[in-house]
Amino acid sequence: MRILVLHGPNLNMLGQRQPEIYGAVTLDEIDRRLAARAAELGCELAVCQANGEGQLVDRVQAEVGRCDGILINPGALTHYGLSLRDALVIPGVPIVEVHLSNIYAREPWRQHSVFAAIALGQVCGFGWRSYIAGLELLVAALKDRAG
Repeated sequence: MRILVLHGPNLNMLGQRQPEIYGAVTLDEIDRRLAARAAELGCELAVCQANGEGQLVDRVQAEVGRCDGILINPGALTHYGLSLRDALVIPGVPIVEVHLSNIYAREPWRQHSVFAAIALGQVCGFGWRSYIAGLELLVAALKDRAG
């Protein structure tokens, strides 16, 4: 089982950028924790962080037929990333959306996700643990589908 993990704009600055909101854990540490949990779950991760929407679209397109599911933290693209949203339906695999902060408890413009309608579900508000929970739920859903 192969899971594509997508990190959107500015997530490469985790640990430095507003730690009171996003925590002190870096993206590298999140990726290490995800890899460790993925190994326990028996799945492989393909990880991509990009600050440009087009780079994320390119990666999704490159993974068509290669991934079984997608775990995504779209960052600010959550609210307006329509080309990425369109690309995410191309592979035809389940998607789980994750956020470090609770987007529904923040500014009104942050409370809408253009990805929610195409996602299997969302996990938000648990800091770096949102990624782990999202991965676990995605893998469980994929196993359920496989029978």
